Amino acid sequence: MRLRQVWAMAAFAVFAQGGAAFADVTVSQSNSPELGMAEQMASLMGAEHATVGAIPKVKLAALAVGPRLTAPSKKGAAEPVVIRYDDSFLQAQAAPQGDAEWQCLKTALYFEARGETLKGQFAVAEVILNRVDSPDYPKTVCAVVHQGGRRGCQFSFVCDGNKDVMREKGAADRAGRIARIMLDGAPRALTQGATHFHTRAVRPGWAHRFPRTAAIGAHLFYRQP
Repeated sequence: MRLRQVWAMAAFAVFAQGGAAFADVTVSQSNSPELGMAEQMASLMGAEHATVGAIPKVKLAALAVGPRLTAPSKKGAAEPVVIRYDDSFLQAQAAPQGDAEWQCLKTALYFEARGETLKGQFAVAEVILNRVDSPDYPKTVCAVVHQGGRRGCQFSFVCDGNKDVMREKGAADRAGRIARIMLDGAPRALTQGATHFHTRAVRPGWAHRFPRTAAIGAHLFYRQP
């Protein structure tokens, strides 16, 4: 069946190009309909064979295979973010900048985790962004960071009464770079979806109820059930 389709397509192609593919086909003048039809079929089949034979093999192969699907272009596709938890990687990134969301995350990292290792700071950033993605918390970084309640602020620096001035330039730059990388879609591979953390020096009541997901530096991390 496929071969007949190829012959038909080939015949049409040659006819369209030259207009003379069937010039030698004749119709019998016999009064017998069956004989006439047989002669016409034989003549047409012979013409098809001649037509297919006149087409280059490359074109015949293309007709037999059919159109090929072109793979979608990868141009402009977002490359996966790959990070290393070291200062050389951070300093190799472009100077960080951003909007209010970036500033809020940078500030939270500076005041909550600037004394931690790089992994510890990245882990705190994961907690904040995990909360943003959770239906149980506000939908923006700034709202998560400044969220309060009857039991006080979620992040202690917000309610400690001190002015949020980042005096340590190196630590502020590091926090800004981490915030930029995380907001740009870096994988959250350290805390397994944690939404809470606390220092090893305290033991809040929810720590008994939430599963612990990681222990990094001075912080323990938990995921809200």
